[in-house]
Amino acid sequence: MLTIKQITDDKEAVIRGLEKKHFKGAREAIEGVLAFDNKRKSAQAELDTLNAKVKTLSKSIGALMKEGKKDEAETAKKEVADIKIKSKELEDVMKQAEDDKRALLYTIPNVPYDIVPEGVSADDNVVVKTGGHDTVLPQNALPHWELAKKYNLIDFDLGVKITGAGFPVYIGQGARLQRALINFFLDEARKAGYTEIMPPTVVNAASGYGTGQLPDKEGQMYHCEVDDLYLIPTAEVPVTNIYRDVILNEEQLPIKNCAYTECFRREAGSYGKDVRGLNRLHEFSKIEIVRIDTPEHSEQSHQEMLAHVEGLLQKLELPYRILRLCGGDMSFTSSICYDFEVYSEAQKRWLEVSSVSNFDTYQANRLQCRYRGSDKKTHLCHTLNGSALALPRIVAALLEDFQTPDGIRIPKALQPYMGCDMIK
Repeated sequence: MLTIKQITDDKEAVIRGLEKKHFKGAREAIEGVLAFDNKRKSAQAELDTLNAKVKTLSKSIGALMKEGKKDEAETAKKEVADIKIKSKELEDVMKQAEDDKRALLYTIPNVPYDIVPEGVSADDNVVVKTGGHDTVLPQNALPHWELAKKYNLIDFDLGVKITGAGFPVYIGQGARLQRALINFFLDEARKAGYTEIMPPTVVNAASGYGTGQLPDKEGQMYHCEVDDLYLIPTAEVPVTNIYRDVILNEEQLPIKNCAYTECFRREAGSYGKDVRGLNRLHEFSKIEIVRIDTPEHSEQSHQEMLAHVEGLLQKLELPYRILRLCGGDMSFTSSICYDFEVYSEAQKRWLEVSSVSNFDTYQANRLQCRYRGSDKKTHLCHTLNGSALALPRIVAALLEDFQTPDGIRIPKALQPYMGCDMIK
């Protein structure tokens, strides 16, 4: 969440940033935060004055008793008792004002960086780079859901029988392709210096609030109501929460972690061509990379993460493009985000396979993730994460773009993991 210092240093800049994200009622929300903060400060100032008065009176009581001024001492004692009642009332006012301020801050998104383009939707995102090769498909090329059926790789109907729509069953070489991609992505992350984590795939509400999925994305998460636990939408949630309420030493940074997990998203309201086959699922596999860094180094970390994801797509020989997201298409928590998309020649459309974001101090402030600098003071960290990569649309693109009359070709980088060069 935003810090009070961030707001008070340049309130108008914060409001402009929120308006770039098309956050309705930006000015009213920020003014509300400041009103709660001022109420807390006012109560704190009054409480400090009363505490000082209690300290003075307490010292005088002993002196009055020694002087035999019992009545004056009793009057002072009564005044101290009255002040303590008032002090408790002020403490309650302060706590309520702080709770109200935090609750309001939870509803306010992060402020985008200046480099983030203006815009309302995905149509306004800026393509900053394209790469890969042009794909030439054989005549009568098939979309991946038909290829999956033809080669018995994925059974979507069986998934509906077992669970419901959006929960496919991978079979034989389809399951093997999933495992090959997972191992390839994890090995590449390890080579890049990331430490592998195997986190839980169920988290408590505090973890959801820590990384910003709650309360913003509550309706998109699967909630285990009896235990008040949530199925994770991404490994970002448990991995970043490792550092909740932690003070790191500056020399430990940047911390670089990666994790493979299953991810769960309700995807309420999704329909039409976007949900065919693997295009949009309720459960899917993903490798996430997460960094904890200093403010001075986080931009470099972000660039390194972008280069890592781009390298994966190049090794998979997929045509891709990188987009800088506009204010209106960014996530609630990010300061800047780049999406990676691969081109599906069979579907004639771009498929998003990764988002790589810098959250500045927004998540760290929620998490109280800090580091002790060379100045011996504690500072909020920057947090970053990215998909490296999400499997479903990578699998869709591989099946469609590498189909041949003889089968589906396996990219060279994946062949050691698949143990073959062709799915037949």
